[in-house]
Amino acid sequence: MTAKSIYEAHLDQSSANHQALSPLSFIERTAAVYPDRIAMIHGDARRTWAETFARCRRLASALSKWGIGRADTVAVMGANTPELYECHFGVPAVGAVLNALNVRLDADTIAFILDHGEAKVLITDSEFSDTIKQALAKTKARPIVVDIADALAETAGDRLAEMDYEALLEIGDGDFDWQLPADEWQAICLNYTSGTTGNPKGVVYHHRGAYLNALGNVLAWSMPRHPVYLWTLPMFHCNGWCFPWTLAAMAGTSVCSRRVTAADIYAAIADHGVTHLCGAPIVMNFIVNATDHERRSFDHQVNMMTAGAPPPAALLESMQEIGFDVTHVYGLTETYGPAVVCDWHEEWNALGAVEQAERKSRQGVRYPVLQDLTVMDPATMTEVPADGETMGEVMFRGNIVMKGYLKNPTATEEALGDGWFHSGDLGVRYPDGYIQLKDRSKDIIISGGENISSIEVEDTIFRHPAVLNVAVVAKLDDKWGETPCAFVELKRDPDTVTEGDIIAFCRDNLAHFKCPRYVVFGELPKTSTGKIQKFILRENAKFI
Repeated sequence: MTAKSIYEAHLDQSSANHQALSPLSFIERTAAVYPDRIAMIHGDARRTWAETFARCRRLASALSKWGIGRADTVAVMGANTPELYECHFGVPAVGAVLNALNVRLDADTIAFILDHGEAKVLITDSEFSDTIKQALAKTKARPIVVDIADALAETAGDRLAEMDYEALLEIGDGDFDWQLPADEWQAICLNYTSGTTGNPKGVVYHHRGAYLNALGNVLAWSMPRHPVYLWTLPMFHCNGWCFPWTLAAMAGTSVCSRRVTAADIYAAIADHGVTHLCGAPIVMNFIVNATDHERRSFDHQVNMMTAGAPPPAALLESMQEIGFDVTHVYGLTETYGPAVVCDWHEEWNALGAVEQAERKSRQGVRYPVLQDLTVMDPATMTEVPADGETMGEVMFRGNIVMKGYLKNPTATEEALGDGWFHSGDLGVRYPDGYIQLKDRSKDIIISGGENISSIEVEDTIFRHPAVLNVAVVAKLDDKWGETPCAFVELKRDPDTVTEGDIIAFCRDNLAHFKCPRYVVFGELPKTSTGKIQKFILRENAKFI
């Protein structure tokens, strides 16, 4: 037997010096330290941190009385309201796993998720009752259903249960003595990826990762204490990028919002002093292209975190001009949301606006709580040169990578089996260590043997003054194999801009082999989080 070192002998772990990491600890502390600070704003309602913590404990108590406990799944079909926020604490407080459902999914997909996740309880906002009613008719699972009856819902919907959320809290104890998990590897949340090529996969988070990424958000964004945060990002999307727990850690204020419109965003900033918000580049489009009627004046800087497709440099420049400081992040459902940040260097402030925007459009470097980030050749598992040109697959390793895919060992092994999480995203490394996405592996366009980045073409087209949004996909071509096809959403009447105008603009700003040969005008199909659904466009391109 190997003898213990002097740093191991009589220096054992105990409850005095070692506790499992869990984001549940954040709300307990904040409710004790800042009990009277406003935690929730929803319409005319205001709730303090003491009140919010008591409601979370009531929820935990009520669920425990129903026999809900460790490893039981509680699904929630909810909007960005206090109820879904409270579920991020009350559900895992009894050891259960929160499955926040994407409210834009169809009934068949919801039914699959409820069955696959083996939901024991379903808490559902009545605005989505039509979808849920259809889904429940298709499920094998028979969860206990609880209604959320929110007066601010656009449509009342049908009641599907005998008990609503407030009645559920009434049977709970506001002084319920919840316990933190004994094991930080214990599952805290279940999130489903979009199933564009089959059924969605269930991504499992653990308490340790949720705790770390909640704090990672603070560090990456340099968040001050008591931020005022507007919920433009869906709370169901990667658990709101872990921001429910971040706000509890920072004693912040949540400004809830059921809709994401330019008018609502400007009103929240002006009326509530919003300091932070998150969202896809489409949300920035709303802000920049707001009408005079929608705009409200404000006298403070607003911080926005954006992810998804790399935001065009022109859009970032416009945001800066109207008072928004944008931080670009990148991540996936499998990395608890954002795990990479474009950390800003002070010397970059001396650059011109265009150059600054180009720097901000890079994805950046790893979060402080992520162990490793690199770009590798997936065939050889060796790093690509840091030349800003050689493409490889972006890979992650660390404590904010998922446990794996629920009941899918094959997919888990494919994603994690060699010690790295394979993102499926293609990118490059720069000499300063920053990475930049160039495409999804399935989105790269190979034309005449040349690789064309759809993102590069999109960024160019977006600089056209009439373009509101753009997506570029591959279209099969008899001569070249594939050729770029651009789908363009315009700010103005489509008759004012022609296909030839867009192609000519590209030829003036791109190598000619990268220019689209086809341009289609119209509204782009998007997910509930604002991501463009390229799989639909790839199908549409077949018939052009």
